[in-house]
Amino acid sequence: MHKKILDHLNEAILLFDNELNLIYINSAGEIMFGDSARHLTTSTASELFGHDAAFINDLRNCLKTHEALINRELVIRLGQQTITTNFSATVLFEDNKNCGILVELQQLDQHLRISKEEQLLSQQHAAKMLLRGLAHEIKNPLGGLRGAAQLLDMELSDPELKEYTQIIIAESDRLQGLMDKMLGPNKPPQKSPINIHEILERIRTLVQAESSGNIIIKANYDPSIPEIVADKNQLIQAILNIVRNAVQAINKKGEIILKTRIHRQMTIGRKRYRLTLRIDIIDNGPGIEPDMMHQIFYPMITGRAEGTGLGLSIAQSLINHHNGLIECTSEPGHTVFSIYLPLENGNDTNR
Repeated sequence: MHKKILDHLNEAILLFDNELNLIYINSAGEIMFGDSARHLTTSTASELFGHDAAFINDLRNCLKTHEALINRELVIRLGQQTITTNFSATVLFEDNKNCGILVELQQLDQHLRISKEEQLLSQQHAAKMLLRGLAHEIKNPLGGLRGAAQLLDMELSDPELKEYTQIIIAESDRLQGLMDKMLGPNKPPQKSPINIHEILERIRTLVQAESSGNIIIKANYDPSIPEIVADKNQLIQAILNIVRNAVQAINKKGEIILKTRIHRQMTIGRKRYRLTLRIDIIDNGPGIEPDMMHQIFYPMITGRAEGTGLGLSIAQSLINHHNGLIECTSEPGHTVFSIYLPLENGNDTNR
């Protein structure tokens, strides 16, 4: 009963014995440390927390003095990464003797990610509403302009003059197509069970052929990932847009990695999902300029003179149609676009 309660908490709960050997960890702790309880319970506190001597000494003093330890916004090391947490440690007693120490970790980085996600979704919704209004205002006179050009073309007999009307018609069609792209997909996804790795391999083969061998595209898949229910064509378009964007960022020679993993207990758009598929598109290009990072998913925003700035916007819209989300982190030599797709129906949460 107690284990079921602890497994439903968002905070990581760890129980150590008097020698600081881990004897229990809940589901949130498994997610934080990226490993199963079966593997983690063979570890010591020193191994789990990156051999941080000061942190381990705090735990030992807590056991010695029997006083609770609380630390806000503590930066701790977990393997190769550092996270910011609210930390507390409490000594447990049985028959008036201490029998271990209970550690609670609340990851602040996760709360910041959720806040950032909500802001991103809100910005995208506002941008989409603005674009719909703008497209409506442009498409109406554009249709009239094209119609007038067609009528004029029918009245003209001089081939040289007809050439001008044909230019007007062609440019009107081009602008119409651009407006449609800016608005993104207008059809609901036609979902069916698909293997995500078949899609990724198709994209990898296609883009590898386009790059003429100058860019190496590697695969790092988790073969245990089950089929997902999604629109195959929409996923191909979304992921292909991101991979091609990575190829253009690398420019001449480099490496792209397509990586899949399962994430547990993740919240997207105020819904909590027990299982979520994460697809990472990683490139070793020059990275994205910091002042561009908050704008890259907006239509018409691009760092390339020849770019339209629609690829990432369309990709985000397609993934949103699957209740998913795309996030990006970037530094010189390491840019990661992460696609999150729920593998099940989510539960509403107040977070």
